[in-house]
Amino acid sequence: MNILEMDLGPLVPHHSIEIIVGIILLLLLTWLIAKAVVPRFEKLYEERTETIQGGIERAEKAQAEAQVALEKYQAQLANVRDEAAQIRDDAKSQGAQVIAEMRANAQAEADRITERANAQIQAERDQAVREIRAEIGDLATTLASRIVGESLQDDQRVQATVDRFLASLAEEPSASDSRTVNQT
Repeated sequence: MNILEMDLGPLVPHHSIEIIVGIILLLLLTWLIAKAVVPRFEKLYEERTETIQGGIERAEKAQAEAQVALEKYQAQLANVRDEAAQIRDDAKSQGAQVIAEMRANAQAEADRITERANAQIQAERDQAVREIRAEIGDLATTLASRIVGESLQDDQRVQATVDRFLASLAEEPSASDSRTVNQT
């Protein structure tokens, strides 16, 4: 079948030269598009590709910088936490040290007060013993004078007798002392 014999309607060329001119125009149009339009499209495509690639590179660079900043921040945060823990530990140890010092000072003060009180009690006890001895001596002399019926004027002899008597009492544990010890 011949192309010219086909029923193409209004597209049927009336002369065969029209087909040749159509083919030449088609080739010319293809060449013109290939030389003028395609390079512009390719240039535009390259520009967009470069823009997109540049944006991706900038985004990757920004992401890398952000990662570095994050790592730096995390390192600083870790340092701050370590420093805070060290400060907290130092404060605890200093607090324990202060408490120990205060306890030692309080114990020393309590020991000093106890020692002073014991010394005062001992001094008062010694004074009371002296007063009681003198009073017992006077009472014993008075009682002996009444029993004998005469006055005992020799103070040295009387004092020696009273001292011997009190010394013998001091050597024997008295019942009142043992009751006092048992009660405590």
